[in-house]
Amino acid sequence: MKSFLKRLFLKEDPNVYKNKDAHLAQVLTVKDFLALGVGTIVSTSIFTLPGVVAASHAGPAVVISFLLAAIVAGLVAFAYAEMSSVMPFAGSAYSWINVVFGEFFAWIAGWALLAEYFIAVAFVASGISANFRGLLEPLGISFPKQLANAYGTEGGIIDLVALIVVIAVAILLSKGVSGVARIENILVLLKVSAIILFIVVGMTALHKTNYFPFIPKYHLNSDGSAFGGWQGIYAGISAIFLSYIGFDSIAANAAEAKNPQKTMPRGILGSLLIAVVLFIVVSLVIVGMFNYRNYANNAEPIGWALRQSGHPIIATVVQTIAVIGMVTALIGMMMAGSRLLYSFGRDGMLPKWLGKLSKNKLPNHSTYTLAAIGVVIGALFPFAFLAQLISAGTLIAFMFVSIGIYALRPREGKDLPIPGFKMPFYPILPGIAFLGSFGVFWGLGDDAKLYALIWFAIGLVIYFAYGMKNSYLANKDKV
Repeated sequence: MKSFLKRLFLKEDPNVYKNKDAHLAQVLTVKDFLALGVGTIVSTSIFTLPGVVAASHAGPAVVISFLLAAIVAGLVAFAYAEMSSVMPFAGSAYSWINVVFGEFFAWIAGWALLAEYFIAVAFVASGISANFRGLLEPLGISFPKQLANAYGTEGGIIDLVALIVVIAVAILLSKGVSGVARIENILVLLKVSAIILFIVVGMTALHKTNYFPFIPKYHLNSDGSAFGGWQGIYAGISAIFLSYIGFDSIAANAAEAKNPQKTMPRGILGSLLIAVVLFIVVSLVIVGMFNYRNYANNAEPIGWALRQSGHPIIATVVQTIAVIGMVTALIGMMMAGSRLLYSFGRDGMLPKWLGKLSKNKLPNHSTYTLAAIGVVIGALFPFAFLAQLISAGTLIAFMFVSIGIYALRPREGKDLPIPGFKMPFYPILPGIAFLGSFGVFWGLGDDAKLYALIWFAIGLVIYFAYGMKNSYLANKDKV
């Protein structure tokens, strides 16, 4: 029993990761990480969630929900900034936890993040497809149902546009991150410009009566969820938090950063700050344009609000750019997810060929594997159920990273480098970040917790049946 427990707590030598990841091309700058972070965080959610959450949970107080969710995300981002500054390894939380807590806990954190990336790739691709087809319909161009929807959904067999866009991004990533970074930078600027255009035009159509009552009276919705009062704000936080988790995509690419001790903290914290400002301002504008009740079950609240306020051309421009901008989120998710899969293969926790690099020093095996799994998930599984796994899995990883600071700090300047950034107010803030993440997790629906439990049960079977026996750490220990 003692040897079994000792095996679970085996920690990886950080120098092993440093040497293995040194083969990756270190070409990404602060500008690239800011674009990657903003592109991933400010994705489809900014065009939908402010209106949807206002209508379903918080009313005008959706702004408070966004702000409180941002505070929790910001606290975790501090921990991510310090971790990535000390350990700029591919795989983010998975690799860090392997160093500070051991392989078993690293697997749990990494497996949690893997759910995020598998499902997020399918979701973002589906969102791109739906919006792209929506733009074509007024021109009289439509896809057959068999090629427009996932299998079993409204007569669908496969979502052809989603399939094509995932394959196209995978091929793009296989050519090198420098070229991808340039495309990402341009698309992010385009997307932010569209958001600013909405804000400027929307501010001309504000009505102060729409802000009152700012916090509506509490009651239960027909589905049993909370609306109004602090309960509605809390429900809004859990629904919104999905918007802010994209900064993990920056950390996952830390091994490809130039001067990571400075680049990583600036990229993580800077992109989150930009995203928070945009989310809060968009929320204030959209609830001020029309009463929040108008956004109930509205799949495109921003476009609807612009059209109803007399700006149909601007609505079309914003939505067109939004579709193009969604590609930035897909690029970010696929870059990060492929680096996580590479990390599992690098360590022997999953088949070792996932950790092999191409002649251009890129993890193309893991990139194509992620693309294939994302396409399968998008084709076979109902998104409404799987969506909740994204937040649940990521929040579990966030909790590990937050408390990981307590194990990291005593080793800095010893067997680990002194970081370029330290989480402030240690030892208080890491604990608050953990509690905040746990609080958001607790606010998720029961279905989300159940799906997370099933996902982790599958992960434990894979770990004990394969990863534990085949990991390089296990074989090194035997030697």
